Amino acid sequence: MTRGNQRDLARAKNMKKSANKPAGEQESNKGLTLEQRKQRDADRMREKQSKKQQDGDGKVKQGAS
Repeated sequence: MTRGNQRDLARAKNMKKSANKPAGEQESNKGLTLEQRKQRDADRMREKQSKKQQDGDGKVKQGAS
């Protein structure tokens, strides 16, 4: 509990910094329309899901005797 004040101050500072920019104006979203951002994010999620499935298929469950 000794870090409670630091945590609160850091949280407030971060909120102040991130509150100024909506999602469309963030550095990673510059020059993209809403539809393009949605498509980019959907593609990334599909890649993550397929990678996770591939990793999971190669592993055998432990402890299931």
